[in-house]
Amino acid sequence: MNNRIELQHPLAAHHLSILRDIDTPPHLFRSQVQLLAMLLAVEATADLALVDVHVKTPICPMVGKRLLQRVAIVPILRAGLGLVDPIFQLLPGAEVWHLGMYRDEATARPVEYYCKLPVDQPADVGMVLDPMLATGGSIRMAITALKRWGVKDIRVLSVIASEQGIQTLHAEFPDAKVFVAAVDPELNEHKFIVPGLGDAGDRMFNTQRS
Repeated sequence: MNNRIELQHPLAAHHLSILRDIDTPPHLFRSQVQLLAMLLAVEATADLALVDVHVKTPICPMVGKRLLQRVAIVPILRAGLGLVDPIFQLLPGAEVWHLGMYRDEATARPVEYYCKLPVDQPADVGMVLDPMLATGGSIRMAITALKRWGVKDIRVLSVIASEQGIQTLHAEFPDAKVFVAAVDPELNEHKFIVPGLGDAGDRMFNTQRS
């Protein structure tokens, strides 16, 4: 599998345009994030392993398929929470573990303040959720935590990424698979993605200040 997958779908382009619009209200912003998360999840789960199972339909017995691997969904607090529910709908048997990080505004570096990952029995697949992959600092920190847990197959789901962020992430973790709806060309002097959509957490949870 290519370790960088960018959605090429009309629905992704449609929902992204609404998401980027400065006039999109928080409730609509949240719904667009959820719709894009579901599109990303479909792409990110396309190669999950299956096992044969015997089932009996109302008509006759047959051999069906079920997921074989344990999947851990790992949202980065707080903005990553907006991607959890639609993915949980597709993977109701998945585990959800949380990582809390915030960006130091002076240095633009991530600061970890919460980690709920266990210390043993790692999942087969870990999905890191963060709507924005800007510098990639928070996501790289999350991948480090998952590797420390022992997860071998790590997949990152982001709505928008910067070219620089993806390159920096893959320089450190070349085996991490990145799934994005769009890759934007650059970061500004404040390390925000350009053209991006602003602060995803503030827009999602209506905590913007004028």
